[in-house]
Amino acid sequence: MPIVVVPLSADDDALDACLAALDAGTPAGTRVWLADDAQAGPRGYAVIEQWMGRTALRADYTRRPRGVGEVAHLDEVLGACGDADVAVLASDSRPLPGWLERMATCMAADGAIGSTTPWSNAGEAVAWPRVGEIAPPPVDGERLARAAAAMPALRPELPAAVGHAVLLRGAARRRAGGLDATSYGSWYAALIDLSLRLAGLGWRNVLCESAFVARDAEGVPFDGDMERLAVRWPDWHARLANFLMHDPLHASRQQLAHLLDTIGPPEPQRDLFV
Repeated sequence: MPIVVVPLSADDDALDACLAALDAGTPAGTRVWLADDAQAGPRGYAVIEQWMGRTALRADYTRRPRGVGEVAHLDEVLGACGDADVAVLASDSRPLPGWLERMATCMAADGAIGSTTPWSNAGEAVAWPRVGEIAPPPVDGERLARAAAAMPALRPELPAAVGHAVLLRGAARRRAGGLDATSYGSWYAALIDLSLRLAGLGWRNVLCESAFVARDAEGVPFDGDMERLAVRWPDWHARLANFLMHDPLHASRQQLAHLLDTIGPPEPQRDLFV
């Protein structure tokens, strides 16, 4: 299993929900790193402490004495992971069951994949059920997770990875030089930049159709980030706009909706046969 890195924010309630979903939907023993850039307050720390005391995941928590910024901090954390594949999970997201295993399977199927991103209700290019729109989080996450698991593994190309959850191939990330903390202040923009550098080196940024991670809102860039992206990558905005207008994933979105409508009940007593 890849390492899961959760860069913490100051939203205690969102973190509580994220950790509960992470615990419920991730295999026991998975390595999880809660990376705190001096963001969590006293209540957030209490949430972390209680969760770490009961989780079946191999969890670690680190906190910087002073914040250095989300991109610089995350680049430091990713660098410490070496060549390991790392799933970066937003601390206000809620992964559905099977998310990590399916993303790891997607990446293992093609050595040219540099990043893989799951569906999300608030995922911009990978938003479901409609591209570029923010829908309410799924009411029945377990049912949606089972529907997604039945999707064919086509692994279509994305304009860039999206920040609700992304699995990064360690060797590809290191070859691309990691995150650019000098130019960008937000993970949102730094991930786009990294994705485009990966693509320039021949790696693929793809959708994992069988995984879903819910989120209440999309990530946002910091002031000046999009202008710096436009200077470095002059065709980026046009490329993203073209993708959103033509929606090459339209058939996949419809297929997932159909599977959700027609998926049967879970196997009775399935937990007895794991």
